[in-house]
Amino acid sequence: MLDILEQDQKHNFFSLEVLADILSMSKRTVESKVKKGEILPCPKTGLIEKQQVLHHPEVKSIDESQWDIEEKITPNRKYNLVELFAGGGGLALGMEEAGFNSVLLNEWDKHACATLKHNRPEWNVVHGDISAIDFKHEIDEEVDVLTGGFPCQAFSYAGKSLGFEDTRGTLFFEMARAIKELQPKVFMAENVRALLTHDSGRTLETIKKIITEELGYVLVEPKVLKAIFYKVPQKRERLIIVGIRKDLIDKAEFQWPSPYKRVMTLRDAFYAGELFETDVPESDGQKYPQRKAEIMAKVPQGGYWRNLSDELQREYMQGSYFLGGGKTGMARRLSLDEPSLTLTTSPAQKQTERCHPTETRPLQIREYARIQTFPDNWKFQGPQSAVYRQIGNAVPVNMAAALGRSLVRLLNDIELDKS
Repeated sequence: MLDILEQDQKHNFFSLEVLADILSMSKRTVESKVKKGEILPCPKTGLIEKQQVLHHPEVKSIDESQWDIEEKITPNRKYNLVELFAGGGGLALGMEEAGFNSVLLNEWDKHACATLKHNRPEWNVVHGDISAIDFKHEIDEEVDVLTGGFPCQAFSYAGKSLGFEDTRGTLFFEMARAIKELQPKVFMAENVRALLTHDSGRTLETIKKIITEELGYVLVEPKVLKAIFYKVPQKRERLIIVGIRKDLIDKAEFQWPSPYKRVMTLRDAFYAGELFETDVPESDGQKYPQRKAEIMAKVPQGGYWRNLSDELQREYMQGSYFLGGGKTGMARRLSLDEPSLTLTTSPAQKQTERCHPTETRPLQIREYARIQTFPDNWKFQGPQSAVYRQIGNAVPVNMAAALGRSLVRLLNDIELDKS
């Protein structure tokens, strides 16, 4: 059965769970379509043939994937990259894979900096507070691209029509200052999906206004990208903001990366195959206390607290048992045949449990890293908690590489227009 499932998923069939992820629907909604006869799963396997759902744009984009063509995109010349808020290196590694030359990476966390320096001694890693960096002084070369994921902070509106100077004290201000000082051809900022609605959308509107009116960039309409479309076995979403310097806007058009040919699952992350050449290596990891392990052992693969007996539900959930909402992250065991839920900074947090699919334990460090598509030879530095944090906060490497290739294509087109 597993062999059939693996083969079919790779080609022309979807499991019900994976289809739900692709279509951004709940599993219950897809099940309802099956009950109504709108979708007819294969009687033997329970899988859904791609042809049945090809009318959905998300499925069509996978079917018509240009990934193989885009993977061949390389820089026409050396393109210099500056990265802010670099963390444990997910975005930087993806950008390197796309062909960028990193001239400066800034990060305030000492353990993340140690990770960057350990794996890439040749990178210019600047440890410390971004507000203390004089970018013009630090960098002599022309900067082609500036990237970074600034933490989303509230701005104080107080009746102002908020401008660049009024955002002082926020990390967005520091990223904007770097853009103003370095004048990169293009910048790319990534953030949590919640930035779309943060402070009723006013935060993002202020950011857009400052970028276009004060920094001199034209914004590509910000877009939420789902990692499952970019060869990442994880249901992670990131808001991507791309800006092109106004004097270059007529020379080229930014194109979002094409999705991969299929959706990767935890099976792809943990076992040798298309994503990794070997099974996931053993590594350090958090442990459950004895009673928690006894309760978690009773949760089936893909299940959560509601799969426990009522008695165990009450014991595990305590006061939360009586509250509303699904709380689907609690006592959650992942499934090998689905992408992972979004990784957090700790796999054993009660609200966002990430239990191994077939063993009763939290995900280990190398399993965490594989779900974020870090290569096994990328060694994280610092204590266990710092390593989980670096991985949990990272941009998945394969998604970063896909975005990087889109940026390279844009810069190549700008170069061609100049010649």
